[in-house]
Amino acid sequence: MGKGKLAAQVGHASVEAFLKTGVSHPQHVEAWLAQGQKKICVKVPDDAAMNELQKQASQRSIPSLIVRDAGHTQIPRGSQTVLALGPYDEEALDLLTGDLKLL
Repeated sequence: MGKGKLAAQVGHASVEAFLKTGVSHPQHVEAWLAQGQKKICVKVPDDAAMNELQKQASQRSIPSLIVRDAGHTQIPRGSQTVLALGPYDEEALDLLTGDLKLL
């Protein structure tokens, strides 16, 4: 993905995660809003790693979602592009992603 495409996908993930988590975990969204809406982008090597990370988040009841591309531009329709975690407790998220490299 090019830089612009990546930025758009991260934007989709951020908005969708905010809306979804606002329904399922409103107290976490309120805390996140009050604390400055921190966002961190890290990278995983492949779809398998992304899926495993989402599985681990689900096991810990951490809200998550995978963005899939519509296929209009650079990548095939349905391709996984971004995994969003949270908004949620920063320490819990760090346990899952703290060993990953920043994007």
